[in-house]
Amino acid sequence: MTAPKAVLSWSSGKDCAFALLEARRLGLADVVAVLTTTNEAFDRVAMHGTRAALLARQADALGLPLIEVPLPWPCSNEEYESRMAAAMDQVAALGVRHMVFGDLFLEDVRAYREEKLRPLGVEAIFPLWGRPTHSLARDMIAAGIDARLVTVDPRHLDASFAGRRFDASLLADLPATVDPCGERGEFHTAVVAGPMFSAPIPVTLGETVHRDGFVYTDLIPD
Repeated sequence: MTAPKAVLSWSSGKDCAFALLEARRLGLADVVAVLTTTNEAFDRVAMHGTRAALLARQADALGLPLIEVPLPWPCSNEEYESRMAAAMDQVAALGVRHMVFGDLFLEDVRAYREEKLRPLGVEAIFPLWGRPTHSLARDMIAAGIDARLVTVDPRHLDASFAGRRFDASLLADLPATVDPCGERGEFHTAVVAGPMFSAPIPVTLGETVHRDGFVYTDLIPD
């Protein structure tokens, strides 16, 4: 059976990268493009804070077209849904009726995505759903995904973790209260290398700043 064409929700981080690998390995989807929401005010990926320049390098390394959804800051829910609807018109123009997400276990997030896609005739695919995150985190590392922590929520994880590589050493150092994949928002990552890329993306660690209650470490593509 031929895998359906799909667009991948690309946050720039490890979960969506591994979801791409697993969707291909399991024959769940033929990903033909990636879709990313960005912050117009900062020219960065929403939530993760990844520079738009690094996002562009990721898309090039993936060999996939990027559908960028620029959002104002602050952004109302109405404006978000309006701009996402416009982006979904681009998805439909590709003849795509499926979207791949890297969500792991948050039921409300999954339900929201499915609710918004259903009227559009688009089916959501969750290749990583329900997998135990302790083993999943190790699987990502074993697969060769190289990611850095670019956003940390200091309410749950010490700011010193910002900028660190997502590796076995980091997993060993995480407090027991923190999900190993950061699925509850404890941290977000940006991927710089892995089997889904044609080549690694060399980066330099920039400054670490505290902004809007989060800690961000800048990753500057070389």
